[in-house]
Amino acid sequence: MIVGMDLNASPLPEDDEDPYETHIEHYSAPEEHVESAVEISRREREERRKRLRSDRPDDRPVHISQPVIYDHFYQNRNSTFYDKSRIPPGWLDCPAVGKEIGCIIPSKVPLGESYNDCVPPGKRYSFKQAVHKQEVSGRKLGLVIDLTNTSRYYQTTDLKKKGIKHVKIQCRGRDAVPENASVNTFVYEVSQFLLRQKSNKYILVHCTHGHNRTGYMIIHYLMRTQPMSVTQAIKFFSEARPPGIYKPDYIDALYAFYHERRPESLVCPPTPEWKRSSDLDLNGEAAVDDDDDDDDDGAPTALPVRGHAQFPGSHPVSLNRDNLQLLRQRYYYATWKADGTRYMMLITIDGCYLIDRSFNIRRVQMRFPCRHNKGVGGMSHHLTLLDGEMIIDTLPDSRKQERRYLIYDMMVLNNEPIIERPFYERWKMLEKEVIEPRNYERHNIYQGRNPYYRFDLEPFRVRRKDFWLLSTVNKVLKEFIPKLSHEADGLIFQGWDDPYVPRTHEGLLKWKYAQLNSVDFLFEIGSDDREQLFLHERGRKKLMEGNTVEFREVSDHPPSFSGKIIECSWDPDRQGWVYMRIRTDKSTPNDINTYRKVMQSINDNITEEILLNEINEIIRLPMYADRIRMDSKAHLHTNSARRR
Repeated sequence: MIVGMDLNASPLPEDDEDPYETHIEHYSAPEEHVESAVEISRREREERRKRLRSDRPDDRPVHISQPVIYDHFYQNRNSTFYDKSRIPPGWLDCPAVGKEIGCIIPSKVPLGESYNDCVPPGKRYSFKQAVHKQEVSGRKLGLVIDLTNTSRYYQTTDLKKKGIKHVKIQCRGRDAVPENASVNTFVYEVSQFLLRQKSNKYILVHCTHGHNRTGYMIIHYLMRTQPMSVTQAIKFFSEARPPGIYKPDYIDALYAFYHERRPESLVCPPTPEWKRSSDLDLNGEAAVDDDDDDDDDGAPTALPVRGHAQFPGSHPVSLNRDNLQLLRQRYYYATWKADGTRYMMLITIDGCYLIDRSFNIRRVQMRFPCRHNKGVGGMSHHLTLLDGEMIIDTLPDSRKQERRYLIYDMMVLNNEPIIERPFYERWKMLEKEVIEPRNYERHNIYQGRNPYYRFDLEPFRVRRKDFWLLSTVNKVLKEFIPKLSHEADGLIFQGWDDPYVPRTHEGLLKWKYAQLNSVDFLFEIGSDDREQLFLHERGRKKLMEGNTVEFREVSDHPPSFSGKIIECSWDPDRQGWVYMRIRTDKSTPNDINTYRKVMQSINDNITEEILLNEINEIIRLPMYADRIRMDSKAHLHTNSARRR
């Protein structure tokens, strides 16, 4: 199952008092007659008269008082009970809609006909009127996104008849900005609608008044699809829907999310007059703000996930005496094996997504400009897929820890697959297309399109992982690895001419220090309190009879590890497994074939001395020497071309 997550995710909202029933609806129906303003007024007046007659017995004198058209009269909020017919404070004088922003129209919430008794005819704004208003302006609605925290304001009947899709993204407004998961859903819904539609239809987005939550979502969409800064996006929205976002915490959250410094010149607009006039009840006391909370707190709805997602990354196999011969037959480079967490990174214009081995997905806010654009601050990468690992560096002086993403491969560059290209090309493209443009913008940020962006606020650093000739392996083991600021448990040997091979790659080799050769098991306590270790065989659990694990130097008792994936190393003296750590990044144990290869590697016992002796013989082979000379000439030619 794919789980959508965010590194900056806020806590889950509280449960609903009155949960909505339908979140996403899609209907198609033929066009119907659009009422004119005069027809709507006549119909509403007649309906009001009928309701007044039906509410009173025939023998009761009827007294109809003329309504007084004052906002506070229609919005008496000094009640201690939940009144579903209460209109939102400030709604009457709030402008109905703003100007179009691309294909998006910001709007206040249309109210259903059940509110007609509380709204003067001249100030009514229902979905029939909203649709008619847009059609008169030559715009046809195809999607409505509802951001209110309630379902009480209208029924979707009118939308069904018009064939308009309705999406509910329930957002709390009080004391918190919309959650990151809700923002991701909003951007996804808008993007998918635009991708799938064949005609030029518009999207109406509303919260209660169409300013704070609506503006927050639209600005997020602009930031993820257009080359602009937060300041530009805020101004863009405020010009389309004056005065724009008027809650300071919403504006601060936008700058924080996109790692930008807020300019001192940017001042949050004051609360609009139509909103301020409704902030006191009839007794002159502060009233509850319906724009903050619509009295219908709701838990988020998880999107359904279809199919079984499998991590497509390339997996190395353990080095043994059989595949050791591959180092003689093919041209290999070496790198250190970092003891980190494996992630693929998908870079899109609307954000970067980390995908772990369990296929959990996390969105992170980072910037990756393209190389093709001259100057600084060009367009960003879109649909670029990287492979790497997240490590934690401990800085030697301060002992401070910071995360770093080491990228060692690239499979797709701006929607162009490159997996068939040899590794050395992909590795060089990674530096030219991803790392260099990013570093150039970091060092020249004040010349870019957005001088307020702060790279130092990104959740982690990024670099390309280094690979070296086999002749340097001795130095890597003796000098480089001991000085690393993060843990390393061996070496990786990468075929220099290899394509990218998903899943198990028999030509991608890993060598680990003998004491660190490990297997990931599923540990369980059986019904008879017997400790059991499981692997996978053809997608099913396989009990490894005769295998035991010892929990050394851990305070927790074995039952606390039941049901978890544990990494274990082999103790040759005890002839059993020793617990190392819990693999929180994995949801399944190793396959039985992986286990067999690790055991073969353990039994073959290729020590550091044996490995170095083998490499010393390999680098003396004519094939290896000739290849080094060819690569050196190509490198010199590339450097001279750059200087010219």
